[in-house]
Amino acid sequence: MYIKRNIEEKMKEASQQFASITIYGSRQVGKSTLIENIFPNIKYVTLDDIEIRDYAINDPKGFLKYYNKPLIIDEIQKAPKLLDYIKIEIDDMKKMCLKNNEKIKMLYVLSGSNQFELQDSITESLAGRTCVFNLSSLSYNEIKERKEHSFFNPEIDILQAKEKLLNNEFRSRKEIFEDIMIGGMPEYVVNRPNRDMFFKSYITTYIEKDVRKIIAADKETTFMNFMQYVALRTGCQIDYSEISRSVGIDSRTVKSWISVLETSGIVKLIHPYAKNLSDRAIKTPKLYFLDTGLCAYLCGMPSANILEKSSFAGAFYETYVVSEIIKSFYNDYKDISNIYYYRDRDQYEVDLIIEEYNSIYPIEIKKGINRVSYNKKFTFLNKYNKPINKGLVIDSSDKVFPINSEVFYCPIDIIGL
Repeated sequence: MYIKRNIEEKMKEASQQFASITIYGSRQVGKSTLIENIFPNIKYVTLDDIEIRDYAINDPKGFLKYYNKPLIIDEIQKAPKLLDYIKIEIDDMKKMCLKNNEKIKMLYVLSGSNQFELQDSITESLAGRTCVFNLSSLSYNEIKERKEHSFFNPEIDILQAKEKLLNNEFRSRKEIFEDIMIGGMPEYVVNRPNRDMFFKSYITTYIEKDVRKIIAADKETTFMNFMQYVALRTGCQIDYSEISRSVGIDSRTVKSWISVLETSGIVKLIHPYAKNLSDRAIKTPKLYFLDTGLCAYLCGMPSANILEKSSFAGAFYETYVVSEIIKSFYNDYKDISNIYYYRDRDQYEVDLIIEEYNSIYPIEIKKGINRVSYNKKFTFLNKYNKPINKGLVIDSSDKVFPINSEVFYCPIDIIGL
């Protein structure tokens, strides 16, 4: 069963404007299935096929001529020389279209699982010639197959309008933790195979096919231990020294391996809000897994009930909310570089800050056990001399309603609508 992806409309739009489309995403998030469903009439080839790959490597020009255009090429990073010839074909086509006053035609759709190699190759060869999309595992909005979808906009009027689309379909906290345990890997969501077998196989394949070229062969077990330890720190600031001591690797390796996880779409780093970009760059980011099912498996969580009652419940709830917001941005082709967190020396904290048009939207995330104080405000952010919009507390509430004149409750189920 194919689950329609929220990103489809943006990809179709890009196909009318760009000569090439490139899709980044971690393993098994549905890249190939998505492409084949959006472009069913375009020839599809995968370089996983040894004979096809050998042809592409040894005669890239002949390969492109044989398969003609338009063409979908999966695992494109396995034949990087193809990109140089794709670049030439795109440039030639653009010149011809300009000369004849014609619209640009889409020639190639490219994707691959090993993002380290893919991103380097694309940046070097096709910069400015391809529209790049990020695809994550399924969002809750996609799993529920809702017709309405857009990026998460924290403006109160917009949230209240979206609330009407829910038709009072709200999840209990127990149901939310069940969804946190499942995560969004399409194969697991649709077919529900044995959980341990699925995620163990996923991690083994990820290390063998994506990571092995980057880390030393004798470090694979250590990398697995590193992933498990980092999973236990989802939703937390990264303490490189602590990870170094606990896993038994130096801090430089910790930073390198976290970069590997981020580049491959396993985690996302959220940087602290500060007055200028240089201050943000030197401060410690927070780390979030983009698929809570994978994270829960790495942490050894056997059930949603145990997770909800554990000391990790708050971090997982926050991770789920942040990942859903990021997915909504990806699916609407929005930049996520304006999403931050806040923490200062006076112990004031804000889980998320979304900066829009030089104003601030402060957002806190609570799993909803205790009610938020009526006096809740974000006045400590006034020091930035920027307009502070009405703040949010995202939780498992059943409607958008005010805590006071400056802060509103926001149901988790609105994210993605």
